[in-house]
Amino acid sequence: MALEHAILVSLAEKSASGYDLARRFDASIGHFWKASHQQIYKVLGRMQGDGWVASELVAQDGRPDKKVYVITSGGREELALWTSKATPVEHLRSEFAVKLRALPFGDSAAIVDDVRVRRRAHLAQIAYYEESAARFYPHPDDLTDDEIGGWLVLRGGMLAEQAGITWCDEILQRLEER
Repeated sequence: MALEHAILVSLAEKSASGYDLARRFDASIGHFWKASHQQIYKVLGRMQGDGWVASELVAQDGRPDKKVYVITSGGREELALWTSKATPVEHLRSEFAVKLRALPFGDSAAIVDDVRVRRRAHLAQIAYYEESAARFYPHPDDLTDDEIGGWLVLRGGMLAEQAGITWCDEILQRLEER
């Protein structure tokens, strides 16, 4: 996947300025696809050149006009084409996993501390996801077609964080038994 596809999805959901897109990434999409504000603006320019998005200037009171981006029919075609192709399996790349492999050769107390920090981070993230689920999807059995994709992504994040907590608990249990 390219950043372009993440932006197309976001614009298909709702037109936005570059600033609003960057904020949307920070609040949701950025939990699984990172992009800086500069990257988003650069890619928007390229996407406009490719005909995937169009922009219009919107006047604002007391502030400069803002450029609002809208997905075009060409962008929707690209999104449909991209979704029709199989997604490659994403391989795990984890510095933490390599650090665990180094356990016999390093500072085991520091690694245990690292596991505890990681566990707290998983707990904080799952709490954030659960709050989002309660706010945006209070009745998951009654989701609309427009809501199901976002809810499934949120559930995937919740399950991944729960797996992270479970893994940390197992690591701590094994290491504390020694």
